[in-house]
Amino acid sequence: MRALLSKINELFSFRSGSTGADREQWRLLKDKLARWGVAVGGIGVIVAIVLIFFYLLYVVVPLFKGASVEQVGSYALPGDGNTMYLSMEEQAQIGVRVTHTGQVTFFSTADGQLIKQVQLHYSPRARITAFAKGQPGKGILALGLSNGRALVFRPVFRTSYVDGKRIITPDIEYPLENKTVLVDSSGGVLNSLAVQVSEDKATLVAGTKDSRLILQLFTKEESFLEENVTWQATRIALPDPEDTLTRLLLDPDQRRLFTADRQGHLTYFDLRNPLEPRLIQRLQLSPNGSDLTSLEFLSGGFSLLAGFADGQLAQWFPVRDNFNNELITHVRSFKPLKGPISAIAPEFFRKGFVAADENGNIALYHTTAHRLLHKEHINELPLALAMAPRANALLMETRDGDLVFWRLHNEHPEISWSSLWGKVWYEGYAEPQWMWQSSASTNEFEPKFSLTPLSFGTLKAAFYAMLLAAPLAIFGAVFTAYFMAPAMRQTVKPTIEVMEALPTVILGFLAGLWLAPFIESHLPGTFSLLVIMPLAIILFAYGWQHMPARFRLAIPDGWQAALLVPVVVLVGWAALALSPGMERWLFGGDMRIWLTKEMGVDFDQRNAIIVGLAMGFAVIPTIYSIAEDAIFSVPRHLSYGSLALGATPWQTLMRVVLPTASPGIFSGLMIGMGRAVGETMIVLMATGNTPVMDFSVFQGMRTLSANIAVEMPESEVGSTHYRVLFLAALVLFLFTFIFNTLAEIIRQRLRNKYSSL
Repeated sequence: MRALLSKINELFSFRSGSTGADREQWRLLKDKLARWGVAVGGIGVIVAIVLIFFYLLYVVVPLFKGASVEQVGSYALPGDGNTMYLSMEEQAQIGVRVTHTGQVTFFSTADGQLIKQVQLHYSPRARITAFAKGQPGKGILALGLSNGRALVFRPVFRTSYVDGKRIITPDIEYPLENKTVLVDSSGGVLNSLAVQVSEDKATLVAGTKDSRLILQLFTKEESFLEENVTWQATRIALPDPEDTLTRLLLDPDQRRLFTADRQGHLTYFDLRNPLEPRLIQRLQLSPNGSDLTSLEFLSGGFSLLAGFADGQLAQWFPVRDNFNNELITHVRSFKPLKGPISAIAPEFFRKGFVAADENGNIALYHTTAHRLLHKEHINELPLALAMAPRANALLMETRDGDLVFWRLHNEHPEISWSSLWGKVWYEGYAEPQWMWQSSASTNEFEPKFSLTPLSFGTLKAAFYAMLLAAPLAIFGAVFTAYFMAPAMRQTVKPTIEVMEALPTVILGFLAGLWLAPFIESHLPGTFSLLVIMPLAIILFAYGWQHMPARFRLAIPDGWQAALLVPVVVLVGWAALALSPGMERWLFGGDMRIWLTKEMGVDFDQRNAIIVGLAMGFAVIPTIYSIAEDAIFSVPRHLSYGSLALGATPWQTLMRVVLPTASPGIFSGLMIGMGRAVGETMIVLMATGNTPVMDFSVFQGMRTLSANIAVEMPESEVGSTHYRVLFLAALVLFLFTFIFNTLAEIIRQRLRNKYSSL
């Protein structure tokens, strides 16, 4: 090493009087250093790209990990009586159990230790004949009694801190005052019950032993002076059910009521006007006549989950038909279990659920992903299931009188191949769709993580940009390098290349705030330019060729293109100036309305036309510069030889120059395409930024890169949304890598094919 440094110092210290051998050694050293520098730089770039790829992969891989369960404890059932309800508080530290004796038992989920017992107060002569639970997040419960009354209550868990330690204290609240409410004025037995309570109203629906259906509506009245709260009750009789009811379900908005019997007959009532309930639909849930053994709301109270005696599981929800009627529709079925479904426990806020059958099988599903996440077989026979609010724990009661406590590990259940790339039938939609919507205002939101509209938007934006940029850039490069006078080329080429230095955020700003409104107000003129401009140029060229020789020869060879500048400016001004008149004459004064009414095409101000113009303007300098250099670098002796053999300049261009320059031209196109695919700011500012699947030039789009730029700053680190955004980046990375690899293969083949010219 010391000798090498000494040699370098000697070479750096040589003077003008150095010998020729010293200069040769200095040149060889510089060549070697340059070679090593290029090699190290190239390897560094490759290493950086590989590291980026593996980091993206590291963030994305957890999305596709399956769920797992871990048994934490098993203990005897705390409290007395048969379980009617089983649940846990948010931290999954305290469980609650309601029995048929009216006893509410709070216990430790880890070991079953009794924490507190509360006996609900109702008439001692009455017995509990029905039970109902409201929206899981609110914890509203109700007991139906044999005297026609109902008791509405709610287990609550108050958190306090003593010496830095969290203390959770369970208790019972009564939302409708601390007493039972009369549901059936005749005092009949309530066989089935449904309940929901909101801030200003509450609804109880009961099915009686003598096959009557009663709706009890409570409205809240508050006295601001006396600070008293009272609930005014209104009793409404519903149509009598055709069969004995076993299930009553009322949605959290208190707008939809569902009744079901053992045979799977479902009846749907519309309660938007509770004083005038409407029977909407009767249908058979079971596809093969199997008995209905379980029926629950999915999180949010919009979808129904039905379990049957043959182990089948299905999801249903209301769908509007062509006549705007809302009908319950079968959406999807899940991989069945082997025995009758004994219990279904939906997650509180996500679209997943746990189901158990009478053969000891427990399965974890996700509806949107249409995916079986985990399946477990246990020796005990499960009777009841309870999911923790955070979906990280599970309580199971067995027929042997035990409670089993499980920990769930299920971080990203929403992701599957179908949810990422296929059409998914989301709640509230009339049919399966590709959709990206990562957030909403409700906790029970169904995330929509389809990458298909984003990938489509990326390709759509690149297509329209290249549709404008590629012809203009390539033809401009051909003329500049082959036909243009050298003095004119020295001005034109640097001017176009300087355009590449213009920040894309400026182009996006101008496109969104100036170009988009301008194009919208001059639509007929803009489209007429596509026809008028080429015709005008061809007619001018034809007329120029037939002008007297003294006029044609007066313009030096290679400067004829300058004559087109006033033609282009004049034709462009004329087309735009005539646009309002064409709009009144051809389109009734507004082309946008005409497109919507007559053609059925929606118009968005920031659309693919704006993206094509703005992003095409940004891509043109890249393609033009590389293609022009490739054409200009074709050896002159090839052109001179072709001309000497009698070929015309156009024949020489088509048969000799362009084939020889084709590898460089193709490289320019691929680099331009890569820039169009990865462009962010122009697409972000010049489009509606809506992830729609529409190839129309009048609609906007959202690209992968723009979506990452918009949503990454607001995504929670480690969440499904966060990792899906990294997956979008990985898709973009792989797309450009594969595309560039194929482009390089094609370029090398072109180079080998025409290198012999």
